[in-house]
Amino acid sequence: MPNNNQPLIFDDLAAPRYSALQKLVIWLGSKQYVDLSQAAVLGAAQAQTGLDDFGPHEFRERLQVLLDDYNSDPDISKIGRAQMFADLTRCARNRLLIQDRFNTTENWQATELPAPLAVAGLPRSGTTHLVNLLAADTRFQSLPLWKIQEPFHVRGKERAATGLKFRAWLLRTLLQSGDTAHQDPRYLRCSLRWSGMQLTGPKLAAMHPMNPDHIHEELEIMTYDFSSNQFEWTSVIPGYRDYYLAHDQTPHYEYLRDVLKLLFLEEGSGRPFVLKCVQNPEQLPAMKHALPHATALFTHRDPVAVIQSTATMLAYGHRILRTKVEPKKVLAYWADRFELLLKAFVRDRHVWPQTQSLDIQFADFMADQHETLERIYVHHGWELNDQARQQIQHFIDTHPRGKFGRVQYKLKEHFGVEPDQLRERFAFYFDAFGVKPEV
Repeated sequence: MPNNNQPLIFDDLAAPRYSALQKLVIWLGSKQYVDLSQAAVLGAAQAQTGLDDFGPHEFRERLQVLLDDYNSDPDISKIGRAQMFADLTRCARNRLLIQDRFNTTENWQATELPAPLAVAGLPRSGTTHLVNLLAADTRFQSLPLWKIQEPFHVRGKERAATGLKFRAWLLRTLLQSGDTAHQDPRYLRCSLRWSGMQLTGPKLAAMHPMNPDHIHEELEIMTYDFSSNQFEWTSVIPGYRDYYLAHDQTPHYEYLRDVLKLLFLEEGSGRPFVLKCVQNPEQLPAMKHALPHATALFTHRDPVAVIQSTATMLAYGHRILRTKVEPKKVLAYWADRFELLLKAFVRDRHVWPQTQSLDIQFADFMADQHETLERIYVHHGWELNDQARQQIQHFIDTHPRGKFGRVQYKLKEHFGVEPDQLRERFAFYFDAFGVKPEV
């Protein structure tokens, strides 16, 4: 993977130049047949778990909306279809395992979650770095990617098979990925997914590392209820987007809360969660309903910087998941999408009282991380003690910004848009939060 001595240059977004490995992967993928039907997805999940109780059946309608979008899209590649099937099957498998825990865990409904820290903001606005800093303080419990992608074991399959351990070890060694020699099969499967990302999309992996120990979003949990804008990040699904936006998301935040209760009981330490979700800005009332005692941390950044980063990252990923890459369409979609999200954010910000929330400017956070953390701890009513300071500093020292390279963005060249032309759409957001132009 690139390191911080190398710039990340995207000079082939619209006309990808494929490596030999990418060509091989695309060729192998072209030989696959993928049945993206509800019966195939749910049947695979049942076969993998030995379970058949998915809980309330309303999720099937949401799943079918997703599948209809996938199946009506002529530009999804064979690899893209295989990826969609794998992701949906994992979601359905997790839904079965979660429902099994609901059915067999006594009195989980009565569990009270201690007040969490909940980071929310635009993607690429410092949310990931902030939650990783907070998660370094071991007085909190967090949600590493390997655990949030598979919250619970299939009963009787708590130990990894020899073949899985060998494949994970081999790729981990070849890529020098730094993943630990873990014995949990969930961790090893996540490690394999990370290795695949490093091999087929190294620049994407450098922009947004998805290694197993990476602290991830509770957003993932809502994908197991098949209602989350997470699905928009992996494919072009306008039908599902409109369905999601037209429906109250409160029930799905209740599902999130209930799964957090199960995880809290299983972990058993009584530590509060530190959470992060880039969907939350457009769902502040639902978030407040599900996590009424949280301290909400809202990050703010120039939307132009966010959009150019998001569009570059996703357009690069499309070279594998889609048969053609259209950068201008990617940027147009996400400019529209973030405008909707930020309008909801401005409209509903009042739902979170100042005593329970904090606004954090990205520029201020990057300029003085320690001052930002001091503010957060004071607001949350916690002491930033010496041990926490040492743990946080260790994370900062071992994860410098730009560790895997710094992206050289070319908004006009790649996407045909001038920064000021894009920025004027977001005047309402700049005015509401005093955000400073960055690009």
